[in-house]
Amino acid sequence: MSVKANDFERSRRQSAPLRLVIIVLTAIALLSSIAWATPSQAQAAGQVRLKIAKAGVLIGTGVGSGVLSYRGRNYPFRVYGVAFGVTVGASAGEFEGWASGIREVRDFAGTYSSVGAGGTLVGGVGGVRLRNSKGVTIELRGKTAGMEVAANVGKITILLK
Repeated sequence: MSVKANDFERSRRQSAPLRLVIIVLTAIALLSSIAWATPSQAQAAGQVRLKIAKAGVLIGTGVGSGVLSYRGRNYPFRVYGVAFGVTVGASAGEFEGWASGIREVRDFAGTYSSVGAGGTLVGGVGGVRLRNSKGVTIELRGKTAGMEVAANVGKITILLK
């Protein structure tokens, strides 16, 4: 073996324990940051159930109530909404789905935006995806009944009771 090869081999053997120490320290740092995360730092999903009635001509309005099931507890809430665009008719619906991006329960409350189009003639199935400024996203699907045609931009406000 040449002198350069010997030097390289010796250097590699000497740096192996240092690399092992760096890997172990990095693993400990990562694990400790996960282990010490508080509930307010960790995001969890919550199940959402919602009943809503809406009606309108050009401007649609809706009101409803629901329950957020989050970390083993139920949180009742009220919903108020306004939609601008083409809205004709009235409908009622029962929806279920998930809210994600919740760090604390109070993050769920707020104003959500939606853009959509849809319709109900006697009965049907609908869905909606909403997002608020705190990063909470709600995805709901459910049954609707009534007579409505809509293509609009909406704002929905959720207030925890």
